[in-house]
Amino acid sequence: MELIEKALEFETRKRRFPTTSDRILAAREAKSLILSLNEIYKKTKEKKIMDIMKRLTIIKQKIERRLKGKPLTA
Repeated sequence: MELIEKALEFETRKRRFPTTSDRILAAREAKSLILSLNEIYKKTKEKKIMDIMKRLTIIKQKIERRLKGKPLTA
């Protein structure tokens, strides 16, 4: 399962994205990995795959939160 290895590699990769374009690319990569894993999960129903998807979703949410920036307060 090459896709699972790719997802695990993304998960353990250093999460420092200095530019906005790096963050956008990382968020897109995470999203594509999650969707690909989801297709496999639909067929196999393996708990391991679901756990990987959950961890990747958390990473993706953190990246997206950083992209949006701090909300302005009135």
